[in-house]
Amino acid sequence: MAEKLDIGGKLLLLGAGKMGGAMLEGWLKLGLDPALVGAVDPHLPPEAATALATTGIAVNPDLSSFGTPAVVLLAIKPQMMAQAMKTVAPLFGPGTLAISIMAGKTIDGIASQLPSRTAIVRAMPNTPAAVGRGITGAVPNAFVTPAQKAAADALLRATGAVEWVAEEGLIDAVTAVSGSGPAYVFHLVEALAAAGAAAGLPADLAMRLARATVTGSGELLHQSDLPAATLRQNVTSPGGTTAAALAVLMAEDGLTPLVEKAVAAAKQRAGELAS
Repeated sequence: MAEKLDIGGKLLLLGAGKMGGAMLEGWLKLGLDPALVGAVDPHLPPEAATALATTGIAVNPDLSSFGTPAVVLLAIKPQMMAQAMKTVAPLFGPGTLAISIMAGKTIDGIASQLPSRTAIVRAMPNTPAAVGRGITGAVPNAFVTPAQKAAADALLRATGAVEWVAEEGLIDAVTAVSGSGPAYVFHLVEALAAAGAAAGLPADLAMRLARATVTGSGELLHQSDLPAATLRQNVTSPGGTTAAALAVLMAEDGLTPLVEKAVAAAKQRAGELAS
């Protein structure tokens, strides 16, 4: 029997929306004791709050009697941080770990709202977390202990892979590649379907072909140990149809420089939001 997820104490989830809710679902599947979990989200729809409560989780509990949590996960909108921190900061003890998935909020900015020397992990997940196939970039501050980092890794890994980066400055690039990346892939589906329709396919058929092609290729990439370049080459016969298309996509003004521009724009915007 697999070992149950144990973080050494209580967990307080601040924000049980799409991302916070997806992570919570992953934790419960890994065996985290729901009796140790509190979920705070005053905007949670009544039916969602009822569904959570049936699992044994304390929904919008009285924080004055919640006790000192081992972990507080901040899954709220960035603009709500200052108000939310006033509510939860008094709960922090010397061993409490804060994990933030708030876009654009730096470790220093979060630390300014919490007790001195608080252990903080800043993380950037992405939306495939909702189906257990996300990937999260994360970075700890200097006060995070090895045990706290292991707990953070286990919690973040509940919805997919985790990559720890060496410095916080890399989080903006993580945001630009994987945080925003699903939108790029979805737009590729839109573009491929539109191109299929322009080539004469019925629009609905073109969309079905595009969706299945991208999801199937993604699953092949997921299951294969081969580099993406090798998988691309395996599809490409010299002088064939794929080679003709790739000659356009891999030209000097093709897909690579366009994606580089897109990622650079996203990274720049992430930096602007952080400041």
